[in-house]
Amino acid sequence: MNPEPNPATPLKSRRSLLPILFSVGIFAGLLALFVVASQQMFPRNALAVAAQQEENGDEPQLKPAPELEGGIAWLNTSGPLTLKDLKGKIVVLDFWTYCCINCIHTLPDLAKLEKKYANQVVVIGVHSAKFDTEKDSGNIREAILRYEISHPVVNDAEMKIWNNYGVRSWPTLAVIDPEGNYLGQASGEGNLELLERVIDGQIKKHRAKKTLNEKPMRFDLIRFREKKDSPLFFPGKVLADEASKRLFIADSTNHRIVITDLDGNKQAIIGGNGPGLKDGSFAEAQFEDPQGMALKGDTLYIADRRNHCIRAADLVKGTVTRIAGTGEQNRDRLLGGEGKSVGLNSPWDLLVKGDTLFIAMAGHHQIWTMDLAKGTVQNYAGDGRENIKDGPLYASRFAQPSGLTTDGTNLYVADCEVSAIRKLPMDGKGRVETLIGQGLFEFGDIDGVGDDARLQHALAVAYHDGLIYVADTYNSKLKTIDPKTRTLATFIKSEGKDPAFNEPAGLSYAAGKLYVADTNAHRIRVVDLKTKAVSTLALKGVSLPVEPKAE
Repeated sequence: MNPEPNPATPLKSRRSLLPILFSVGIFAGLLALFVVASQQMFPRNALAVAAQQEENGDEPQLKPAPELEGGIAWLNTSGPLTLKDLKGKIVVLDFWTYCCINCIHTLPDLAKLEKKYANQVVVIGVHSAKFDTEKDSGNIREAILRYEISHPVVNDAEMKIWNNYGVRSWPTLAVIDPEGNYLGQASGEGNLELLERVIDGQIKKHRAKKTLNEKPMRFDLIRFREKKDSPLFFPGKVLADEASKRLFIADSTNHRIVITDLDGNKQAIIGGNGPGLKDGSFAEAQFEDPQGMALKGDTLYIADRRNHCIRAADLVKGTVTRIAGTGEQNRDRLLGGEGKSVGLNSPWDLLVKGDTLFIAMAGHHQIWTMDLAKGTVQNYAGDGRENIKDGPLYASRFAQPSGLTTDGTNLYVADCEVSAIRKLPMDGKGRVETLIGQGLFEFGDIDGVGDDARLQHALAVAYHDGLIYVADTYNSKLKTIDPKTRTLATFIKSEGKDPAFNEPAGLSYAAGKLYVADTNAHRIRVVDLKTKAVSTLALKGVSLPVEPKAE
């Protein structure tokens, strides 16, 4: 991901940079040779080639797979695993990092493989972090629970396994045959069909050779030992409505919406019957990882993230209806049309103004809109390429937008993969501008002005009284931005043995208070904006979720 050249650089400055550029060129050339060499050892298209060879009856020339050494911890299993432990199994290595939307999209495919090939396949997650906070084994543990992962995960914090396998991007899936040979890898999402081809071929081949172990392996999964002290489980977003004195909580990993008053007294529960996609009464409805919400009158709009849908909850009738999305992920970033016939891609947050519903379409790296009167959806901003780029709405670029707020005129976006806060007009005219943020690999915890300031994977924003409040998620802090001066300042620190927040992902303002979805702490925090006092909202009448049965 190379930065674009600056055409305004003076000629004299360019000439003074020639010796540096020459040295950089030599280094880049050596790096390219290394990349070519690594790809020759582990070519990225080798998995498709191996599948074709097997189908043609050819015998590919295979090399032993590198050992799974170099991780600093193993999770979701009782201890480290070696290739010897996995002999006789078809092993799928998932190189991922828990912030990455493409990695998140790959997890359902892996779950399908684990169910379909329960006796033949073992999936191993190789977590090779992008952000600093993702190197922490405790945080990876929380991600395993949040995403309901059912296979072992090794914390490859130093990227040793990543390098040994010649991986270049997230996500990458590598396959090892039952005799411990490396078959190849495929990068990006959407490789389920290819993996099934490879696995089917390997099952046929190694059954014939009697080298396939079809006895299922059981692992010591974290979720069967997790004690839940809160009725919430990884709440992703929160919406406070001062007018009706109601609080709407996306209880994301419990797959439900919890409605209380602003003091935490239960009013209603929508869903919570396990993951699924089902319309009907509040008691019958099902969601899968619901996230952002928007309220218009007596209708609550819900971003049903893993179902790739927008749902509408009628708060008077007590019913839920799908109004956009087909229920299946769609990777077409340009197609718009009638809401229920257009596939969406991980809608993460919502904001309503008049009859326009703005959608943070994290999977498309775009901002979409829905015309609530006409029932149509379309792309509003972003060309769909993952990066940070200001400019006209159609030519701008976002990277996993996940939070929305407004001052009434401008839309502010938490653009998390570039650790940025973006600004764009809501009338369809004008440009996208960046308040804070520099690039996909530019992040940190630095207060300051404009280009000098840094956030780390910020997931939520809330506007009030001239300031943008930011959930600086991976720094576990709340910060403020003055949009006029682009000044970023820490508002609430989160340090010590009892930190104020643990990866907060949702923010909403009402009645002098900021409500915070403190995701990894499974709670809603309330911040008094005058005193900065932080308290936990006591949820009264909200029952604990039903514990899953051990497999």
